[in-house]
Amino acid sequence: MQALMLAAGMGRRMGKHTENHTKCMISVAGKTLLERVVDSLVVAGINKLVMVIGYEAQCLKGYIDRSNFPIEIEYVENAVYAETNNIYSLFLAREYLMRDDTILLESDLIYDANIIKKLVDSKEKNLVVVAKYEQWMDGTVVLLDEHKRILDFVDKSQFRYDDIGKYYKTVNIYKFSKEFSEKQYIPFLEAYLKAYGKNQYYEQVLKILSHISGSRLKAYILQEENWYELDDAQDLDIASTIFAEDDILKKYEYHFGGYWRFPKVRDYCYLVNPYYPPRKMLDQMKYFYDVLLTQYPSGMDIQKLNAGSMFDIDEDYLLVGNGAAELIDVLGRNILRGKLSIGVPTFNEYIRCFENCEIRTIDNAKNGYQFNVEQILEELEHTDNFLLVNPDNPSGSFVLYEDMIRILTKCEERGVRCIVDESFIDFAERNIRYTLIKETILNQFPHLVVIKSISKSYGVPGIRLGVMASADKEFMRKTRFKMAIWNINSFAEYYLQIQRLYKNTYLQSCDEIAKQRKYLISELNKIEFLSVYPSQANYILCKVKNGYSSEELAKALLRKYGILIKNLSEKRGFGKQPYIRIAVKNEDDNRYIINALNELFSKVN
Repeated sequence: MQALMLAAGMGRRMGKHTENHTKCMISVAGKTLLERVVDSLVVAGINKLVMVIGYEAQCLKGYIDRSNFPIEIEYVENAVYAETNNIYSLFLAREYLMRDDTILLESDLIYDANIIKKLVDSKEKNLVVVAKYEQWMDGTVVLLDEHKRILDFVDKSQFRYDDIGKYYKTVNIYKFSKEFSEKQYIPFLEAYLKAYGKNQYYEQVLKILSHISGSRLKAYILQEENWYELDDAQDLDIASTIFAEDDILKKYEYHFGGYWRFPKVRDYCYLVNPYYPPRKMLDQMKYFYDVLLTQYPSGMDIQKLNAGSMFDIDEDYLLVGNGAAELIDVLGRNILRGKLSIGVPTFNEYIRCFENCEIRTIDNAKNGYQFNVEQILEELEHTDNFLLVNPDNPSGSFVLYEDMIRILTKCEERGVRCIVDESFIDFAERNIRYTLIKETILNQFPHLVVIKSISKSYGVPGIRLGVMASADKEFMRKTRFKMAIWNINSFAEYYLQIQRLYKNTYLQSCDEIAKQRKYLISELNKIEFLSVYPSQANYILCKVKNGYSSEELAKALLRKYGILIKNLSEKRGFGKQPYIRIAVKNEDDNRYIINALNELFSKVN
């Protein structure tokens, strides 16, 4: 058995990363792609690699000479690499294909080292490595029958999104027997090249062979194995994250979301309502997708009307933001001045954005990370602005309605601007749940400003929505002046417009979160290495006990179970102590993390 790598291409889409060397020399998580390929060949017992080279050929040869790889490497040179495609590179190496059974692969792949060994050990002589199609994939896909035989290679022109459930993506790793190459593949390759020229793809020949009854191409379907194809700089970033080792947690945290690009990751870090929006609402938005995509959104006045309908409040009390983050940023950088008091730890954006204020902190750690209303009332004697996230993030601590009224009353007496972020308040138990976005309350407390993230509680972080409410018209006018007229897109506008049709469903989803939170807290309390804090939000604060590190726990969950949690040890207010935050998700996900935690620490003990 030998290996053949196609490495002649220029990799133009990789930009600076292939400016002076080939794709297989790109380093991912501390190793070049070629190093990883060689490692996988050694594991599989393959001691010969044939490389078709072209672009920066001398540079590649020099690198290989310096590396002293423990296998034999031979070269086939494609001198016209800039004018041809991979079908011609493979054609140049045809003699090698006919000499021995071959693992064929491309130079822009990163994959788990054991994949090649599994191919070599398989009794099947001719295999196409495939993976179930996922949203991040691009390129050729295949259709399989019930026996894993390849029925067709579906190129981009034939691809239909309605058929995604049937598709498998080619990983661009193949196992060809000497007999298959000599009697089937090479003859068809030569004929196709003669008919259609050198600027084609070798998969087109496989497509023809898949339609011939005598062909024996079968699929080797990857299951849990990791792999990635590097076509551009973003692919490099994603691959560097998936294959990271010691810094794996920081690599994922660096993305600040976008975890749909990592389908194997279960996100217990970012906070969203898994029970909303309902299927009918999603179908309604999909129906108008074409219109919403191709039309401009309305201006801010219309967005206010939609938000007013959603919250049953006069639009003059409201502003709509591109997520609560935009509203926080405008307030912090352009509006508020003077002293700002805030409990810590808290949502970092409030500390980061309020750069024109003198920050005064209330150390909630002294109160077991719970609000102390009397301490808050005392602090109002010494500040110009007070900010409260209720329930608190990340502790889940909650200020009851009666205590909130006491705080707001004191703010009015002292002329203190009170900003209340109630992004998670809808998840509180129904008997204590409330909102300050009411005309009666806003009129009673004109120094009150309420911020609410629609993204989090309503389960739509992808469309970026948030609202601000206040009866202080001058304050709202100044804030609006600092915002763009088209600050949200048409999808967000339409969501605001139709949300009122699903109010009861939304409330039911919040009740389900409260139910799941109760279950999750109960189960977490049974785990002896965790101290669990009470919460009224869709997340739970825990301290890791018995000498365990929160960072190591987060890394272990990510590596072994694909679980991403929030490590809080570096967050302001936790004093380097081992705290974590776990999101409340649906029933299956909640059970999954409980099982993972129990299994992880049963192994440790």
